[in-house]
Parts: sequence; C-alpha cells; structure tokens
Amino acid sequence: MSEDNKTVSVLTGRVVSDKMDKTITVSIERKIQHPLYGKYIKRSTKLQAHDEDNQCSVGDMVTIKQCKPYSKKKRFQLVDIIAKAS
Repeated sequence: MSEDNKTVSVLTGRVVSDKMDKTITVSIERKIQHPLYGKYIKRSTKLQAHDEDNQCSVGDMVTIKQCKPYSKKKRFQLVDIIAKAS
C-alpha cells in the first residue's frame, strides 16, 4: 500500500502535560449525543504526541497527526500550534 492511499487522522486538542522530554499529552474533547435522552455530553481522550523541539507548554491548542509509532504509547506527532496559552 502506497503512502498516497493512507488516511491520516488529524486532530485538534489542548496540551495538558509537557513534563516528558520531546513528548506532550494532548486532551481531545468531543461532544456525543446521549442515545436515550438526546443531551450532548463531553467526552475526552488523552493522547501522547511527539514534540521534537519541546516548543509546547500546558494550555496550548495544537494540531496533531497520526504517524508511525515512536514508542509504546506515542502514535502522533505535533503539526502546528494553533494558540499559545495566555
């Protein structure tokens, strides 16, 4: 399978930890509708991403994309910093 056919998942989230070297933890929030009551509920997923230059800090909004595994839990890499934390 060539690289052109692969679908790469690109996600946006907030950095919740930058304590590791070259690694950030990103929280991805989404809203789902409750199957019975119809109310929208927030759900979140924490993913670890590779940050080569250690340029992110806690609270930054970032874009990450799926890539080949860097380690046991790291399957994403930093693409862009959308907004820096104030």
